[in-house]
Amino acid sequence: MAREKLKKARKEAGLTQQQMADMLGISLRYYQNIETGDRTGDFVLWDTLEDITGIHQRILRELS
Repeated sequence: MAREKLKKARKEAGLTQQQMADMLGISLRYYQNIETGDRTGDFVLWDTLEDITGIHQRILRELS
């Protein structure tokens, strides 16, 4: 159950997983786990993802 919308938004922003992790102040592995749906992340993280991508966090959090 991956978060395809999060992955797509990251790619459309021209960011690698490492760059996204760096912007969030988390490890690459932790970000990868969020993108694959294995971890949830906290509200601050999702607020920041929303700011970075310009997409509402409810959409980004969806599992496909």
